[in-house]
Amino acid sequence: MLAALAPHLDAKAIVTDLADIDPWLHDWRGRFHGAAPALLAPTSTAEVALIVKAAAEHRVPLVAQGGNTSMVGGATAPADGSALILSLRRMNTIRSLDTEAGLAIAEAGVILADLDGTAQGQGWRFPLTLGARGTATIGGLVSTNAGGTQVLKFGTMRGLVAGVEAVLADGTIHDGLSALKKDNRGYDIDQLFIGAEGTLAIVTAATLRLAPAIAARGTAWVGVVSPQAALQLLRTMQARTDAIESFEILPAESLDAAIAHLPNARAPLAGRHPWHLLIEATSATTEGESPSALLERLLGKALEDGAIEDATIATSEAQSTAFWLLRDSLSAAERALGPATQHDISIPVETMPRFMIEAAAACDARFPGTHASGFGHLGDGNVHFHVRAAPGTDPARWYAEDAPVVTRFVGDLVTAAGGSISAEHGIGQMKRDELERLSSPARMTALRAIKSALDPLGILNPGKLVTLARPPGAP
Repeated sequence: MLAALAPHLDAKAIVTDLADIDPWLHDWRGRFHGAAPALLAPTSTAEVALIVKAAAEHRVPLVAQGGNTSMVGGATAPADGSALILSLRRMNTIRSLDTEAGLAIAEAGVILADLDGTAQGQGWRFPLTLGARGTATIGGLVSTNAGGTQVLKFGTMRGLVAGVEAVLADGTIHDGLSALKKDNRGYDIDQLFIGAEGTLAIVTAATLRLAPAIAARGTAWVGVVSPQAALQLLRTMQARTDAIESFEILPAESLDAAIAHLPNARAPLAGRHPWHLLIEATSATTEGESPSALLERLLGKALEDGAIEDATIATSEAQSTAFWLLRDSLSAAERALGPATQHDISIPVETMPRFMIEAAAACDARFPGTHASGFGHLGDGNVHFHVRAAPGTDPARWYAEDAPVVTRFVGDLVTAAGGSISAEHGIGQMKRDELERLSSPARMTALRAIKSALDPLGILNPGKLVTLARPPGAP
């Protein structure tokens, strides 16, 4: 296959040096490790189509990869070396940015921060923010239906994608970039590829909805007594304004971990508070009440009413950035504490406060010596729920023996609460077995039918999300 492709690709498009490939064979968490004889790095949709067509002809599986920031092993090649890595990072052109329509067409390899920076230069922004924004790419964000800290106001990636260009498993190209507001030609093909984790097609570009650039923002750090108090505050604020863009919740222990992890970091509030909130309000104009003044007014009233324990509002951009740095470092900070099972789950918003308390207590009781806690996006019900191993636990034994049992227990708690085992990270290979165990037969039948219809050879991202009965590449 490589020999057949070589005449049609440039010298940088076929990488066979194992030293150059190795950094892309391991997931971000270091939990999954793959092997691949080559990495392919096309520069255009036509080249992707050429590669996929050749892969189909030779029955060679492909694992699409962007920034390699998957939290569930979704972009890691199989360990048996049967697949090639298809890197989209060289496809990094912003094809257009329409300042009248508020739309941008970005190729799969465009880095999230670069897209937002370009949009900001023209009075717009791309309203999706997450910790990996400096490495995560548009193709991966589309393929995993990424979320982040602004879902409360703007929704997940699914709501920000107006159209998709993708190469199907037979090498044909689907062009859905026109961003039609009405298109009733049957199944929504674009939506099928959003959140499909590269198992149905290779996303090569997307038309994305922009939002006006922020003219002013206010960022507050708040101490509260419980998650329920936090939700009550959110509902009160939402009843009085539509300017709230982010509403993050974390327990005191998570803040402690972040402060210990970050050099020169300090707690935003004086005193000890059981739970903390990071709230941001924004405005696209400088007219009227500023977001900071709005937060000061609303939180001042909440403090008078005893709804919160304390609050501070950032007085500079640097202080606001420092608040967000604490929040964005939570995953890395907790990872530094030792082995843990890390669950990206969603719960109905109204029951999320109770779940955060009761699920943690249930895990601590069921697995003596462990410690469970959660932080997340309160406004959309997304909890990052971690169960840490007892101090001194051997990581290899934990992940091989204990973690699967813990994961099943947490999955049962989530299902009983009417939630989902994946809120924004996807299924990948980490959650594949749990997806099947906890899903209805109807869901799994539909997923497999779609996979079989669009990728009958099973060559696209094998072993992720859902598997077919036959091995990849089988006729």
